[in-house]
Amino acid sequence: MDLNFKVIKKSNKTMARIGEFHTKWGVSKTPMFMPVGTQATVKTLNPEELESAKANVVLANTYHLWVRPGEDIVASAGGLHKFMNYKGGPILTDSGGFQVFSLADPKNIKEEGVYFKSNIDGSNLFLSPEESIKIQNKLGADIIMSFDECPPYPATYEYMKNSIERTLRWAKRGKEVHSNPNQALFGIVQGGEYEDLRKESAIETVKMNFDGYSIGGTAVGETKDVLYKEIEYSTKYLPEDKVRYLMGVGDPIDLIEGVMRGVDIFDCVAPTRIARHGNAHTRNGKINLRNSKYKEDFTPLESNCDCYACKNFTKAYIRHLLISEEVLGQRLLSIHNIRFLTKLMEDITSHIETDDLEEFRNDFYKKYYNKEVVK
Repeated sequence: MDLNFKVIKKSNKTMARIGEFHTKWGVSKTPMFMPVGTQATVKTLNPEELESAKANVVLANTYHLWVRPGEDIVASAGGLHKFMNYKGGPILTDSGGFQVFSLADPKNIKEEGVYFKSNIDGSNLFLSPEESIKIQNKLGADIIMSFDECPPYPATYEYMKNSIERTLRWAKRGKEVHSNPNQALFGIVQGGEYEDLRKESAIETVKMNFDGYSIGGTAVGETKDVLYKEIEYSTKYLPEDKVRYLMGVGDPIDLIEGVMRGVDIFDCVAPTRIARHGNAHTRNGKINLRNSKYKEDFTPLESNCDCYACKNFTKAYIRHLLISEEVLGQRLLSIHNIRFLTKLMEDITSHIETDDLEEFRNDFYKKYYNKEVVK
């Protein structure tokens, strides 16, 4: 499916850009942050809460939905949108590769695919590039991912070279069986920290003419300077007229730095995960509401935030919910954290318009991390 992606505005100072792509759900604006709904739900939140937090694309996980409830059940329900009653925009499914490789013994990664054990019952499972695409075709998301090898970090140059070559072969095999014309299929660039391998992976993946391109193998334990180099090594070889998706990155500063390096969309489980541990994003840094200093703090999480949590509740109340182990506390923090990141993307867009994103980055970094940007 052609997403008809187009760049609306480009920075004259960085690789940052404003764009839009089209699905049957209408126009989606980039840069964008996508909440993760692993099991066809963003943890603790309903679809209306996602929409009120200004989420658009939501991500679901192929592996987890394959093992439970099964792709045939989702297909029988009418696809993911009907199954989870999400009407706020497109859905994207990842390939399941990241989960599979975390469960597999490295010696069971074969050319035909990956042999591993189920995280649910320990049964023997096998997933191949073809099977991943067929499962995603049945799940019915608007955007689907190629099945790639997710290499460890750090990895030797020889290991990584063999890995990207296998991922390229798998990408070709998956593309050949892709049979749902209503789905856009993205290729994935790998290569770890090695510039020439990132270049090779990007150039060879682009030759296959995917509908968009993902940058994989990042935020897996490397330092931020290495992360940013990995992004640069990838995006500069990707076409201007296709969406660029950085997978699994959600630290606020990484979103800004990623956009400055040409990335359009991001996803991460972090905003809801940290919420379940009592943490909230604010422009002055991350705070933990379990801290006793918020016991009598009757101000919102953030005074200028327009989310449901900030408009209706105080830090003291949310802390009370968390200490009392009431799920509403986690829900309110999840709503806020997702809105924080979608609002951050709105602010990034505004600063691309005025072409002062670097200044915005420096100011944000100083307030959020209470230190200057290390250049």
